[in-house]
Amino acid sequence: MTTTSSAQAAIAPSAAPQPSLSDIQAVVFDAYGTLFDVHSVIATAEQLFPGRGQALSLLWRSKQLEYTWLVSLMGRYEDFSAVTRAGLRYACSALKLDCSAEPAAALMDAYRFLKPYPEVAEALRRLAGKQLAILSNGAPEMLDAVVANSGLQQHFVAVLSVDAVGVFKPDPRVYQLAVDRLGVAKESIAFVSSNGWDAAGAASFGFHVYWINRANAPMEDLPGKPAAIIESLAELPALLA
Repeated sequence: MTTTSSAQAAIAPSAAPQPSLSDIQAVVFDAYGTLFDVHSVIATAEQLFPGRGQALSLLWRSKQLEYTWLVSLMGRYEDFSAVTRAGLRYACSALKLDCSAEPAAALMDAYRFLKPYPEVAEALRRLAGKQLAILSNGAPEMLDAVVANSGLQQHFVAVLSVDAVGVFKPDPRVYQLAVDRLGVAKESIAFVSSNGWDAAGAASFGFHVYWINRANAPMEDLPGKPAAIIESLAELPALLA
């Protein structure tokens, strides 16, 4: 098992040997929190609400994810833009912040300009030669914007949204989108996510999962375990080599 610290080694799961680079035909990435830092919205939030930006970003992200799971369970799909806006309204209300049209529009627009993590561009370059794709909860327009604005679009053969199946991760129908679009067996797909619950869902589906544990969090106690735990996307090319 490959890990990057003794703390992570203590929680790393037992698993079959990792596939070699020749076994992996495609690498599929989650977008939000994995390639793009969702908390880069703090800069905009601080401009609007000095001293409250971090609190707003944390609560907004928490509610955004919670709402994806809840609307999926309700069978009442709304795209990620609608869910993100609903999470923002809740967070602003809870923190007693102004969520009128102008600040709400500025914060939603910040999602189109999320910053990639510093190591992302170089890691993607080192993985050239394999099919690289994004598989995200994001609505198509949101994803197209953030990928284009980051300058990373040339690395990906596909940017896939849950919108195609009308349900959010970790529903297995979402992960099947990558299999169908890339024409690669799930056993030959490496899936990369910084979200522990997403890593569990993808591993349960049958992907070889690499969990980016940037926060040194404990592993989710769920079915489906990652093949490896890493601290940064920069470590991934060596793991697949």
